[in-house]
Amino acid sequence: MRFKTMCNRDCPDACGIVATVEDGRITRIEGDPDHPVTNGFLCYRTNKFLERQYSPDRVTTPLLRQGEGFEPISWERAIETIASKLETILSESGPAAIFHYKSGGAMGLMKHVSEYFFEKIGPVAIKSGDICSGAGDAAQETDFGTEDAHDWFDLRNSKTIVMWGKNPFVSSIHLVPLLRELKKKGTRLVQIDPVHHRACDLADLWLQPRPGGDIALANGLARVLFESGRIDPQAADYCDQLERFRATTMARSVEQWASVADVTVEQIEALADAYADGPSALLVGWGVQRRTHGSASVRMLDALCAISGNLGIPGGGVSFSVARRAPFDLSFLGGLKTAPRSIPEPLIGPGLLEANDPPYRFLWVTGANPVAMLPDSNTVARAMESLEMTVVCDSFMTDSARCADLVLPVTTMLEDDDVLGSYGHHYLGLMRPVVPPAGESRTDYEIVQMLARRMKLGAEFERSVDDWKCVLLRRLADKGVGLAELEEGYRRNPMRDEVMFANREFPTASGKVNLIQDAPVELPPVDTQRPMVLMALSSEKSQASQWPEQTQRGPAPCTVHPEAAPDFADGDEVLLESDVAAIRVSLRFDDRQRRDVALMDKGGWHQRGRSANALIRAATTDAGGGARYYDTPVRLLPLAGE
Repeated sequence: MRFKTMCNRDCPDACGIVATVEDGRITRIEGDPDHPVTNGFLCYRTNKFLERQYSPDRVTTPLLRQGEGFEPISWERAIETIASKLETILSESGPAAIFHYKSGGAMGLMKHVSEYFFEKIGPVAIKSGDICSGAGDAAQETDFGTEDAHDWFDLRNSKTIVMWGKNPFVSSIHLVPLLRELKKKGTRLVQIDPVHHRACDLADLWLQPRPGGDIALANGLARVLFESGRIDPQAADYCDQLERFRATTMARSVEQWASVADVTVEQIEALADAYADGPSALLVGWGVQRRTHGSASVRMLDALCAISGNLGIPGGGVSFSVARRAPFDLSFLGGLKTAPRSIPEPLIGPGLLEANDPPYRFLWVTGANPVAMLPDSNTVARAMESLEMTVVCDSFMTDSARCADLVLPVTTMLEDDDVLGSYGHHYLGLMRPVVPPAGESRTDYEIVQMLARRMKLGAEFERSVDDWKCVLLRRLADKGVGLAELEEGYRRNPMRDEVMFANREFPTASGKVNLIQDAPVELPPVDTQRPMVLMALSSEKSQASQWPEQTQRGPAPCTVHPEAAPDFADGDEVLLESDVAAIRVSLRFDDRQRRDVALMDKGGWHQRGRSANALIRAATTDAGGGARYYDTPVRLLPLAGE
């Protein structure tokens, strides 16, 4: 038999899945041809998901720490142990001593009901900001008063598509067929990225600025547009502080901006020619804003779109992220408004350790592997191990689960029941379990249901999943997209137009685009001791830290330009060192890369010594509480004794 569901992992494509089940076992998964974006195919990672679904390493029963190991226990004992500890802490220290950490490991809207449980017993402390997109989110909300993107298929109206720090082959594979189709029809593709990847070879024009050179490059592009009269004559009508923005771009010559960005004047002029020949769509990748001045970088791109006349027109726009949660009714949550305190997500490790009055005593982790995925892995692990009780809900013994006192087995996406939006497109859909949970696994909702019964929280947690879906879909149902309609198939969010800001009206204080003023342009001087910048990038082989076990053996690969490692050979094992830590890596040479970058895969396992995040200092971006993943200077050292 064939069943339909969806992928809920942290990916903008949010694919529809068709699963074939024979004798109670899934034998095949395919992309749903009825999903407008999925269009019948899945990424490499999801095509391999059955290996994960039926892995012998899955956690399928509650586990309790005993010394250095874990022993299986019953759900009854697990729930009683947790509830008793929660009640003790609540009575002795109050809810501020409890921290609930939920991240994007599973993107279904039902995961927010776990947040609701912790609000009902507290509210408790939670994270602020967002490691993945916080800086970019803050940028667009500051500039436009809201954040969303053009329709996925509006690119068919573009004459030029600029991908700024975006690699669709890894982070949005279903965009690739559309880009290839449009290129054949004459659409110009431009790629801007300090890293060479497959999308650079697809582009008609590729610029490779230095890491962090985006603001200077955008200023250079803006200056050429101003000088050549290729800005929208009506820009002043909908852009606040236009003359001040112009003065900033004109404060340096194109040659000076090019020097800071480490590109040529000719490249900036070619970029200007391409971008001015619109309509031009700007697709902003997440890496652009994972730096100290990440929010300012995205704000510069917003400004480029606005002054060039590409804002509010078909085929234009500056698309960073679709507002995934916006159509759903989450009014039952108080969030940061009611939380007694919070920790910026990149600072959770030191934040848990340094808090007092009261100190943190309890941590619950939902949809996350913070040791592998947050900056400064060693501190995060130490913080998790320091608390009186740490509970991790996961299907595997991740780096974070190994730091827990209790590990609770949760369902995979093929066993889950949920409703999904996407941060890459505007299509909504349902997840339905295609097979029963493995062993004693439970959904996140079933787990908090059991705790709610034990702690006598009332009837709200006795609602069925479909009842909760109806709550989440209330606003959409008023627009004709309720549960019944989603049962019939995927639906586009009816509350979003295909073109953002088509009337060029903005919910800002002035009613205009809030153009950035005095963006920081100076880059820190090159660290002569550590001359390369570490960039741990998403891989088509793994979804974040969900690597197959056999890929996490031995030193992690690290790719550099050969001239960045003159004392070493391709394949050598060396130390990659930052001012925080050092890990053993295996060198890979690639002369297409810049000499000032060291590239690793994102999400390597800390327990195997492969976590790039162990090298990264915990720090936040200029706005939005993002993580500075791509600002860490590193160097290569020989192994001890060599």
